[in-house]
Amino acid sequence: MATARHFEPPGAIGLILPTLVQDTVPTWAADPGTTAPDADPLVELADLCRQAEAAGADALWACDHLFWHGPCLECMVVLTVAATATERAALGTCVIQLPLRRAVSVAKQTATLQTLSRGRMILGVGVGSHPGEYEQVGAAYHRRGHDLDTGIGELHRAWGSGAGHTAGDTSSADATERYRMLPAPAPVPVWVGGSSEAALVRAARLADGWMPLFLSVDEYADAIKRLTKETESSGRAPEAVTPAMVLFVSLDEDRARGVAKGTGWMGSLYGLPPKAFERHLVAGSAAEVAARVAQYRDAGAAHIAVYVTDDQPIDQFEHLMAALPAAGVPTHK
Repeated sequence: MATARHFEPPGAIGLILPTLVQDTVPTWAADPGTTAPDADPLVELADLCRQAEAAGADALWACDHLFWHGPCLECMVVLTVAATATERAALGTCVIQLPLRRAVSVAKQTATLQTLSRGRMILGVGVGSHPGEYEQVGAAYHRRGHDLDTGIGELHRAWGSGAGHTAGDTSSADATERYRMLPAPAPVPVWVGGSSEAALVRAARLADGWMPLFLSVDEYADAIKRLTKETESSGRAPEAVTPAMVLFVSLDEDRARGVAKGTGWMGSLYGLPPKAFERHLVAGSAAEVAARVAQYRDAGAAHIAVYVTDDQPIDQFEHLMAALPAAGVPTHK
């Protein structure tokens, strides 16, 4: 059972950063010899983070793949850039595939970002769903659930090793007394990603938040009831687990055009036919998308991570943020 902890949700709306591009070749993915000499991908990413925070984003999220069929930036490095460019927004992985990595190394990276960002980190963890990526890493796909459970425990063990200490005891022969993870970070909320029942139960028992995707409003409302029940069955208060949601959106006054563009982008992202994503995409005008966001909020989502299906998401995100107050969704703007 997870230790009794409570974290305030980061706010209503976050933006998933464009680290997996589909339709363009960004400066960070292009051949250096083909880009303009004054192009600076670090500046571009930092500017995007600042613009998103100014638009009212409560969190900035970065996805994780070590091997993929297209360009993909490493999530912890991206969040480091985001941390330096912003002041208020939470910083989160959405989600890091913990079984592909050494949990203690992830713990150290997270502890460092938590310290340098003054407590803004959320570590989203999950198992992924791509056997080929596990094969490339040399990890066991069939053990991914077990390894994630073990990894969550390792995260807390590592962070806890430095709690209440500023230095290890060099006179001790006991490794746990001499070697600690320092500086000890402020407590880091761990959120579990994934829409499966196993992910829901894992979040209820071991984590501080649950972040599924590809659920309709009705499916999500039903899942939140199960999450509450599982959390209480684990001896925890319902509010111990923050309910969140990843929502793919495509803003366009012409809804049919928005659907075509958005599902095409998602099909390229996942390497699947665009039609497979029609029921999972929220498309339409800013007001229409804001109304759907409000429905997820009413269904129980404390935080919604918006995944704009465009390599340049900021314009659509700004329009959505401007439309949210009229739909009853609070923003920092």
